[in-house]
Amino acid sequence: MIRLENILTPGRSLVNVPGGSKKRALEQIANLIGREVPELDTQDVYEALIAREKLGSTGFGNGIAIPHCRLKGCKDPVSALLHLDLPIDFDAIDGAPVDLLFVLLVPEAATDAHLELLRQIASMLDRKEVRDRLRSASTNEALYQVVLDEQNGQ
Repeated sequence: MIRLENILTPGRSLVNVPGGSKKRALEQIANLIGREVPELDTQDVYEALIAREKLGSTGFGNGIAIPHCRLKGCKDPVSALLHLDLPIDFDAIDGAPVDLLFVLLVPEAATDAHLELLRQIASMLDRKEVRDRLRSASTNEALYQVVLDEQNGQ
């Protein structure tokens, strides 16, 4: 089974990211992934995320969004975690503005394993104490550590 800590890195866990708008937040994600995962093209990532949002918002409620998509040229799942400096409107199901974005990119031929990753992310973020710990992380490393601790049942 694929575990979150195998697809998320400290370099892809960022705090105090300037959000501004949904579009801008997705641009930030694409730039981050393009920088951290050189084999993925920034523009491809951005366009795939935008296309996915057009099908329906990935705003999950409680200030969380889980932008995710299948991506051509993506060989293995890639994740990123951003805590925005200010919450933004993300058309979430509960109408609440979003400040935590947990991103999941999967290969085009995505399988049940990828749905399982999405489920792991959603169930982790469903717990208020996890959201509180993510929001109070003051460094990129601390943000990543919250996910690591959760994965290891601490």
